[in-house]
Parts: sequence; structure tokens; C-alpha cells
Amino acid sequence: MPPVVPPFLIGLIVAPLAKRLLKPLVRGVVKTSVGIAMEVKKAAHEAGEGIHDLAAEVAADMVAAQITSDEYHRAAEGPVPHKEKTEPVHRVEHESRAPKIRATATVGAGKTP
Repeated sequence: MPPVVPPFLIGLIVAPLAKRLLKPLVRGVVKTSVGIAMEVKKAAHEAGEGIHDLAAEVAADMVAAQITSDEYHRAAEGPVPHKEKTEPVHRVEHESRAPKIRATATVGAGKTP
């Protein structure tokens, strides 16, 4: 009959060996995972910038096309007749404007001394 070795003795011998072997392996896996995550984040950021650039170009093209179309229609209609100048209506400064409402944070709001 072979000698019986208690499992905790096997654990005492194998644990330091496993630590020496597994620690670099786990460290490498984590380092690689972080590197991949950073590359994916960078690629997503660059793709987002590309989409924003494309949207800006399309918006500029649409505005340019609208301006060109408006100029074409104005040229086809002929010159715009001059309107008689009328006197501007004078308004009182404080009646013509709505008051500005500003949201401000107060320091220590809700605290009592």
C-alpha cells in the first residue's frame, strides 16, 4: 500500500510553485487585456471624429447648396424693388427685453449656522 499523503501537505508544496508560475501568466493576461481595451477606445474615438468630420462636411455642402439655390432664384426674379423707409418704432429699453434668469449655485445652500 502506497503511503498516504494528506491533501494539505500537497497544498503547502504546490502553492508556492503555482504562485511562481501563475503570477506572471495572470499579469500577462491582464496587461494584454488592458492594452487591447485602450486600442479599442482609441479606434472608437478616431471613428467618432471621422463621423463628426463627415457630418460637418455634409452640413457645409447643404448650406452651400442652399445659398447657391437662393442666389439662383433671386437672379431669376430680377432686382428687388426698394421699399420706402419708414420710421422705426421707438421702444423703451426696459419694456422690450425680458429679464434674464440665471441659475447660480450658492455656496453652503441649505446650511444653517
